[in-house]
Formats: sequence, structure tokens, C-alpha cells
Amino acid sequence: MDLSSFSSIFLLFLFAFTLAEVGSVPTYFPGIYQSSLKKNGKTVKPKIPFRSHYFPQVLDHFTFQPKSYKIFYQKYLINSQYWHKGAPIFVYTGNEGDIDWFADNTGFMLDIAPKFHALLVFIEHRFYGESMPFGKHSYRSAKTLGYLNSQQALADYAVLIRSLKHNLSSEASPVVVFGGSYGGMLAAWFRLKYPHIAIGALASSAPILQFDDITPWSSFYDAVSQDYKDVSLNCYEVIKGSWAELNSISASDEEGLGELSRDFRACKKVSTIYSVRDWLWEAFVYTAMVNYPTEANFMMPLPAYPVEKMCKIIDGFSPGATKLSRAFAAASLYYNYSQTEKCFKLEDETDAHGLHGWNWQACTEMVMPMVVSNESMFPPYSFSYKEYVDDCVKQYGVMPRPHWITTEFGGTRIEQVLKRFGGNIIFSNGLQDPWSRGSVLKNISSSIVALVTEKGAHHADLRSATRKDPDWLVDQRKQEVEIIQKWISEYNLYMKQG
Repeated sequence: MDLSSFSSIFLLFLFAFTLAEVGSVPTYFPGIYQSSLKKNGKTVKPKIPFRSHYFPQVLDHFTFQPKSYKIFYQKYLINSQYWHKGAPIFVYTGNEGDIDWFADNTGFMLDIAPKFHALLVFIEHRFYGESMPFGKHSYRSAKTLGYLNSQQALADYAVLIRSLKHNLSSEASPVVVFGGSYGGMLAAWFRLKYPHIAIGALASSAPILQFDDITPWSSFYDAVSQDYKDVSLNCYEVIKGSWAELNSISASDEEGLGELSRDFRACKKVSTIYSVRDWLWEAFVYTAMVNYPTEANFMMPLPAYPVEKMCKIIDGFSPGATKLSRAFAAASLYYNYSQTEKCFKLEDETDAHGLHGWNWQACTEMVMPMVVSNESMFPPYSFSYKEYVDDCVKQYGVMPRPHWITTEFGGTRIEQVLKRFGGNIIFSNGLQDPWSRGSVLKNISSSIVALVTEKGAHHADLRSATRKDPDWLVDQRKQEVEIIQKWISEYNLYMKQG
């Protein structure tokens, strides 16, 4: 399996499949997936109620060599509209991408800021967005990328938060960290590593158990498939059967590739059937992840419950239609619900949000093995660690450390471990989100709680509230607010008692 396939989509992870094409499989890394807003053909940033700031951050927090003290400017966003000195500070622990997009898709924090009089801070992850330690050369080689990892990112957040509180003369303000997906993993880990800085964490859709063999490797794609099967067995079977029709086209069949390009409305002729495969694969996986109960413009503009809409398209075809044509029609909902695309770019997609740093992270510490079982609607695939290592060595000259995350942050027997020393963490999940299988789905203690909904999608609770939100989502957010309020009240009482 090639690395770009493994970490591609996720964003992202989300991600072009170049090597061992027959065996490679797209894998979606846990980041917040971001929509591409375009105007006159150009990607534009969202308008958000935050002010941008830049913090002088050190390159390496864990060594004391002269080069460790190199300074780069880390971007962070602030909204102080409702805040007063001593009031809480809510911090979003940034994911793998431009922090503006995460702020635009995390309206929950803005919604609850007035109630808590909270200062809102969104910190950009090093090596993403504008926070490039080596400027345009940050991705040049392993010598520069070696400073990109979760531990350095968490230390960045700790240093910035302490400095911010000092500069605001508000040292006593309680800090609560928030995050979704990879950002949710960082929020949970931040609470564990820096309990003296954050009094609690809301970790939404955070697959902290997606490492080693803690979670079955087939769980992600089994979950995606189940989402479609729950809506329509025929829909599931059509998608499952479409891959064989696609594979019947020979790689050397120029006429077949030309016909395929026309059928899929490609902007230019595709060079391989795997471009079509990845295009379909991405649509079905992302749609399952963002199967929100209301219209959304997160990954792409989509209707409410888009999985149901896709299956309705498939089920509406006549029995004589090919499975591949039905799969294309369904996937077109994901790529063109807004009806603005005249053709589809099946190849040569650009990275509009600067997300490719995740390839490095997947080759070093974020090793999340995945397989595709026979129960899945995707073609069966088995994970080869040797191929994974070979690709990482070829691309970066480094070998993955597959057990480092569980060594650094834990994960194995997490219930017994965190029950003894952890506290004040909310793990929120929706079971329609395929990443939920790798998260914490049961309460660990009275203060480490799992808020799980049957119909929820990828960090749906972090999105802005709307009048169309279903009761289960309203209730989930209400519970989160009540728990956060309890943390802050306990903290304030402790501070008063001295």
C-alpha cells in the first residue's frame, strides 16, 4: 500500500495513488475535513469572527541545542467579544490544516461563548496553514519535517496558552480545550499531558484507539459499508459490485479509458482506472463521515443525510443500468450537489489547504493500519507493514514507529489506566461516523465520559446549532455544556477555597 493512498484522503487525509495501484487503498486520516470555497475559480478563505495573531514559537521544545531555539511564527485566532478578565478560555487544538477552516466549522464554541463569557482561541498546528517553521521549505526533507509531530504540537499549545494568560493578566482563568478528529485526539492528549494548564477537554470523534491492534483493522470500512447497508441493501450491493465492472477495463485499453472518461464527465482523459476508483471511493467514504442531519458545506456542499440521498439515486435506476453508472450518479451528489461543476477533476487535484504534512505524520508516528474485509462494500485489501515501511523509506528516508503513540499517550487497557489517573474528558461520538470505532464509546469514570449518539456523524456536535437540528444532537450538546459548566464551577470553588 503506498503512503499517499494510506494517508490520502484524510483529509486528507484525506489522499493519489501512485505505487502498487492494484493493491493500494485510500485511507482517510482523522482530521476535520474542509470544504473548498471558491470564487471566480479561486479558493477563498471563509469570513470568520476572529482576529489573527502570530506567536513567536520555538522550533524544538525538547532539546537544548542552539538550533532548537529557532523561532517561527505560529498563527492563532482570537474572539474576545464575550470575555472578561478571569472568565474561561476555550482553546481549539488545531488539526492538520489551515486554522481558519477549523474555526469556520466549529460553531459550537461560538454558540456557547456568551453563556460562559469565554475567550475563544484557535491555535494552528505547526507545519500547516501559515505556521511553517521553515517557510516554503518546511516540507523539503526529513531534516525539516523532523520537527512535525504531535508532541511538539502539544508543547506549542501549552507554551502559547501560558503566554497568553500572562499577557492578559488572567492567570486564574480556567482553560478548556476542544478538538475534532485529529484535533480531538490532541485535545484528549493535552488534558492528559498538561493537566495543570487545561481543566478539561472535549474530544469529538477522536480515534485515539485506532493504533496497534486495539481496534479491529477492518472497523473503519466495515462502518462505512454499514451506513449504506442500513439505508438500502440494494445500494450497498450496487456499490460493492461496481468495482468489478471498473476493473474489467484493461489498463492498456485506450478506448475503454476514453469511454470511462466520457461517462464520468472527466475534465481530461484519465490515465488509469485507479483515478476513477479513488474518486468514487473518496465520495462514498466522505459522505458517510459527514452524514449530517442538516445541510452542510463542510467537505462539500451536501444535503441533509446525504447517504440516504445517494442510495435514493442508486435505487431509482432501472434494473438494466450498469452498477458503475449508478455508482457514478451517486458519487456526483458529493462532488456536484450545488450543480456548479461542468466536469470533474479525477486527476491532478490540488492541495488547497496545505494538508500534505499528514503524509509525514503517517510515516512516522500516526500509523493506523486498516484492512478491507469481505463484509465491506469496497474491494478486499490486507495491510502490509513491509510495503508501508518501504514506501515511507522511499519517500522520506525514515521508518515508521508503529507503537510510539501508544507508548507516549497510552491506549491499551485505557479503561483501567485512565480510571486511576485521568479526569475531565468528554469523548463525543456518533456511530454513523466510521472513526467512532476507534474512539472511547463507554464511560471510563464519573469524569471521563462518553457521549454517544446512534445517528451522529463526524464531530457533528462541534458544528453550529441550527433550528433543524434533531433532538438527539441538541441533547448531546446540552450534556456537553452541563459537564463543562460543572468543571468550571468546581475549579472556581477550589480557587476560592485556596
